[in-house]
Amino acid sequence: MLLNKLSGTFAVLAVTGSLFSQTVLAEESAETPTIFSAEMKATALELKDTAMEAGLAYELDESLSTEVGPRRVGTPGDRLGIKWAVAKMKALGFDKVWTEEVTHVYWERGEIEAEVTGPYPQRMTAIALGGSVGTPKKGIEAEVVEFENFAALEAAPEGSLKGKIAYVSYRMERKIDGSGYGPAVIARGYGALTAEQKGAVGYIMRSVGTDNNRLAHTGGQREDKGVAGIPAAALSNPDADILSNMIRRGQPVTFKLKQSSKRHDKKVVKTANVIGEVTGRETPEDYVILGSHLDSWDVGTGAVDDGIGVTITMAAAKHILDLPQRPKRSIRVVLFGAEEVGLVGVKQYLEKNRAELDHHVIGAEWDFGVGRIYDMKPGVGPQALNAIREMAELFAPMGVSLNAANDAKGDSDLSLLGEAGMPAVEFAPDGSLYFDYHHTDNDTFDKVDPEAMKFNTAIYTMFTWLAAESGVDFRK
Repeated sequence: MLLNKLSGTFAVLAVTGSLFSQTVLAEESAETPTIFSAEMKATALELKDTAMEAGLAYELDESLSTEVGPRRVGTPGDRLGIKWAVAKMKALGFDKVWTEEVTHVYWERGEIEAEVTGPYPQRMTAIALGGSVGTPKKGIEAEVVEFENFAALEAAPEGSLKGKIAYVSYRMERKIDGSGYGPAVIARGYGALTAEQKGAVGYIMRSVGTDNNRLAHTGGQREDKGVAGIPAAALSNPDADILSNMIRRGQPVTFKLKQSSKRHDKKVVKTANVIGEVTGRETPEDYVILGSHLDSWDVGTGAVDDGIGVTITMAAAKHILDLPQRPKRSIRVVLFGAEEVGLVGVKQYLEKNRAELDHHVIGAEWDFGVGRIYDMKPGVGPQALNAIREMAELFAPMGVSLNAANDAKGDSDLSLLGEAGMPAVEFAPDGSLYFDYHHTDNDTFDKVDPEAMKFNTAIYTMFTWLAAESGVDFRK
């Protein structure tokens, strides 16, 4: 009896085990549902190979750097850059190419002379900060008061700098992700205005840069809290070291600054956002946005900032254009104007295109770094994260990790569209060397790494293709 019961039990267990095994095998053999089809992924990998072999972005950047050069707002170079971009997009075969007018006021850099007049007379290498007023014709000469950072200047008592020149000596830290920029650039943005409020007659600062070249870094002042009425300039890092060493010796140090920069706030200049479109075959009213800024400062040639971004985004769209058929959604490459003077181009783009912002399905911008992308951070809806994870699986063998955060708004210009509701992805490249060249005469084509350009173009091309060919709603 017991034997019969045991035999029956074993039989049931055998059948149950067999059924369990069949179920597990069936589950293991079934394909896991994916958002991007095998064909889409295969095309993405083909595009990767194309971009890695072509070197198109590097060729375009050489053209921009050589044939146009610096492109500060309102200058002949700015206008030439717009013509270059329109002509190149048309030559590359974009389905539509157009410009949207952007207006801003004109600023004149002029000339600059800077020197320590006592007790250790030495000339200084300096550059006017964007938007600065000039000095009287004979210049200004006054005692320098040093502050270790912007917070220290901000804490100075009212009137304590009367008749003095304020000097912020904070040194920017080198970081792969550029995070040393924020603590340093605040002194450029608000230093002169704050110093003026304390009674200063002039403002100088250590350049926002990580190099040790005797080249000063320019850059714009912020105007959202007002416009400074005192001259403002940046010293090269070596000259800032010299000045701080002098002050540390305990004697009053006098500084002379003479600069002829001028604000022309009533002179309106016209620039433009240049836009190129790859028209989608199924939902052409939906756009994947690739952004960069076409303008640059008037030092260097703008090959790095933001020639790299201009040409990577153009090349990514071109590689997709060369496929047998257009993607389902449209791709819109936007080369924003007047970024360097306060994101002016994207602000006006948003005003003109706000009604179709819901059709901006996702965007990415390049405006930082000269090395390879190593990190991808999304800013999408919770359901769309699954699509981002699938993209990341394709990027992982290339050494690109998926950032655990999901709060990306987009870099530079696109950050305003991200804040207005557009989903975004931020690709983080190695920026260790970026602020050696940023806003200096050293921003030239020889600083552009051709292999990194191929690699980064491949990433942007793959991302753009997958986003444009899929039906993913990145807001959900």
